[in-house]
Amino acid sequence: MGSKVADPSLEGEYDPERHAGLYGMQRFKAMSSVILALMLSILDYSVANVALPTIATDLHSSASQAIWVINAYQLANLACLLPLAAIGARVGFGRMSQLGIILFLIASVACAMSQNMLELTLARALQGVGSSCIMSVNIALVRFIYPHKLIGKGIALNGLFIGLGVALGPTIGSFILSVSSWPWIFWINLPLGAVAILLASKALPKTPRSEVKTDIPGSLLTVASFALLGIGLDGLMHGDLGWGAGLTGWSIVSWGLLLRWQKRRHEPIVPLDLLKRGPFLVACLVSFCGFVASNLYIVAMPFTLAVAFHKNPATVGLLIAPWAVGVAVMSFVVGKIADRFPAALLSSIGLLVTCTGFILLCTLPLDAGNMAIAWRTLVAGMGFGFFQPPNNRAIMVTAPPGREGGASGMLSVARLSGQTTGALFVAGLFTLFPHPAFICLGAAAFVAFLGAALSAGRTLFKGRSVQAA
Repeated sequence: MGSKVADPSLEGEYDPERHAGLYGMQRFKAMSSVILALMLSILDYSVANVALPTIATDLHSSASQAIWVINAYQLANLACLLPLAAIGARVGFGRMSQLGIILFLIASVACAMSQNMLELTLARALQGVGSSCIMSVNIALVRFIYPHKLIGKGIALNGLFIGLGVALGPTIGSFILSVSSWPWIFWINLPLGAVAILLASKALPKTPRSEVKTDIPGSLLTVASFALLGIGLDGLMHGDLGWGAGLTGWSIVSWGLLLRWQKRRHEPIVPLDLLKRGPFLVACLVSFCGFVASNLYIVAMPFTLAVAFHKNPATVGLLIAPWAVGVAVMSFVVGKIADRFPAALLSSIGLLVTCTGFILLCTLPLDAGNMAIAWRTLVAGMGFGFFQPPNNRAIMVTAPPGREGGASGMLSVARLSGQTTGALFVAGLFTLFPHPAFICLGAAAFVAFLGAALSAGRTLFKGRSVQAA
């Protein structure tokens, strides 16, 4: 008897031979390599967050300068995702992942040896490029490691370890800082990276390669468009209207040139061909909404707990941890059913549960106890973990054979652009209002509900294409 699939209408979007997957120890080793590279990227991002105050003090920098240790990493990661996904399709997804690990390790050494904030920021940007090499092809590799009927399980396993990385990062960072100095948060990457590169060289599958030549003008325009927009909007949200508006204006020009150039390409870096597919576009928009909502919560919640609920720093960390635990646990649970039920159902339920969790947090009295906060945070995190894998599966299986790299890159772009937008909204709300903590939670609930509604309506887009303007 054949296995029941999530959406039979999408089964034509794969090649039975191309997407046959691996089995037994081959699959185990290949997936272990993918997860190890992923954890290298996720852990370092979350560990560095904890070390910011220590780094700022040691390098004699202000808090606003220290924040660029995070911004440089995330902006370089986002700006390079789509060009590197296109290059990965040409050189092989496994090779691109290995290159990312090597760059990441070189940048980690540069970070650990930095003597001032400028050196550290530039090294973190290089580390972001390395992470982008890994993240741009991460899900594309999963597409070739797992057979089509089990792709949801592979994507859920990916989500599980992302959740674990986010959850473990602050704890690992705090432990390292308690026994040593901040450079060790970067030195610790070397043994993990050495194992990752060794495993990747032996276990990752050889994937079919695109014959489309590298689009250098398109790549440069893509990086410029994302970088100018990110830096410009960051300036606007922090009240620096002059240069913020100027850079945002230049980003609009850059985006116009990029989209005009990309219309001429058969396999564009910005995957306009994929975005014309209704199901793919909707899945990306749902992902974007989900991550906007999550970062409205993640960035603002520490301030909410500290200022509104008067919790000390140690308690703040413990009260945020249930979010990551909920994400990790439900990513594992939903992995067992993601291949059997449509994303329109599963992702909508997940985002509605997340919305409910945010509303429950928003309506708490200011004298609420720790357990009351923790279980509501857990509910929100569980909903988010339930939403991600089915939606990510929908993004990958609606891409036709040969466009796995573009789909994987776009999946990561939707995530990172959503996270960045959520953080920018928080910055803007904190600029406009003296105490916007609960406003941020309310906004997070609204965006999560919007994502749930969009997800539920995706059945209207089955088989449809969005006409080019």
